[in-house]
Amino acid sequence: MSKVCIVYGTTEGQTARIADVMADVIRAHGHDATTVDIKRAPRGLPEGCDGVIVGASIHMGQHDKQVLEYVRHNREELEHLHSGFFSVSLAAHGDLEEAEGYLEQFEQQTGWRPAQVALFGGALLYTHYGFFKRRLMKKIVSDKPGQLGTDTTRDYVYTEWDAVRGFAEDFLSQLSTTTAS
Repeated sequence: MSKVCIVYGTTEGQTARIADVMADVIRAHGHDATTVDIKRAPRGLPEGCDGVIVGASIHMGQHDKQVLEYVRHNREELEHLHSGFFSVSLAAHGDLEEAEGYLEQFEQQTGWRPAQVALFGGALLYTHYGFFKRRLMKKIVSDKPGQLGTDTTRDYVYTEWDAVRGFAEDFLSQLSTTTAS
C-alpha cells in the first residue's frame, strides 16, 4: 500500500473538489490518500508519502502564490518522490494553448518538472459571486473564445471528471512502477 499526499491551493473550491475525487480514486485502489489545503499545509512535505500530487488553480492569469512558494521550498524533495501536478483553469476547457502556457509559466517560476501533469477545466460559480465579481467574470468570459457560459443565474462546471479519475489512476500506475524499482 502506497501513501499519496495531494496538496492543493483553491480559491473557490473547485481545485479542492478535484483533489477529493483523486483521493477517492486512490483509496478505491487500496492505497492511502490525504488531501491538504495549502493554507493549512506544513512548510515541508508530509512525512511518509510515497508520492505527492500538487494542484493549483489559475486566477487573474497566475497560479496560487502559496502553491508556487510551497513547490519552490520543497522542489528537491518533490524531485526525489514520484510527483504530479494539476492546473485548474477555464482556459483548460476552451483554450488549451493558454492553459499550456500557464503550465510552462509554473515550471519556470518553480524550477520543478513534475513526472506527470494534467490540465483540468475549472468552474464558473456565478451564483456564489458577489455583484461585482459576477459582472467581471461575465465580461472576462464574454471576451474569450470558446463555449463558456454567460448566464449569471446559474453555475457552470467544466471539469471532466473522467479525466480527473484517469489522472489519479495513471499516477498510481506510475507510482507502483517507481516504488517497485
